[in-house]
Amino acid sequence: QVHLVESGGGLAQAGESLTLSCVASKSTYRIMAMGWYRQAPGKQRELVAALRPDGGIIYYLDSVMGRFAISRDNAKNTVYLRMNRLKVEDTAVYYCNQYVNPKDWGTGTLVTVSS
Repeated sequence: QVHLVESGGGLAQAGESLTLSCVASKSTYRIMAMGWYRQAPGKQRELVAALRPDGGIIYYLDSVMGRFAISRDNAKNTVYLRMNRLKVEDTAVYYCNQYVNPKDWGTGTLVTVSS
């Protein structure tokens, strides 16, 4: 199994930027399509962005398209989510996981955006 640890969340004002990181414990993650997910208060978890093992983009949530960018550095066993022009509605706990049949959810990293 691959253990994933998210980091980089915090407090931000609307319009500011944050970059989230997800570090995998094993190099086997490099053959996995990966995704960033989020869960806002009172809402269900949703897929935000996903990419192929080679970094090709699979998906962006409509509400983040043009603002967020998912990428990966397989040499560092890391997946990133660059979040630009943050909005209050981006407030959520963000998780990384495999794109296909995600499992074993971690604690995520909290992003709080204020106006």
